[in-house]
Amino acid sequence: MKLQVAKWGNSLAVRLPVECVRAAGLQEGDSVEAEITASGEITLTPGKPFDKAAFLDRVRKLRANMPMTESVVEKMRREARY
Repeated sequence: MKLQVAKWGNSLAVRLPVECVRAAGLQEGDSVEAEITASGEITLTPGKPFDKAAFLDRVRKLRANMPMTESVVEKMRREARY
């Protein structure tokens, strides 16, 4: 599908046809991720909303796997390197 690039303020813009918007499940105000390949190809992907609960769950799991060691400051004080 060919789309036309138009001027929008100091930027350039491309309008997405309604069939593309519906197929991607986009609504006004949604975010999209843009990827540009080395050959100049542009890919737009619907952005995923930030899920705070999932993020915190992931951080808890990562932290559970980390060994609890003394802090760098404690080590420096013990070795009198400050």
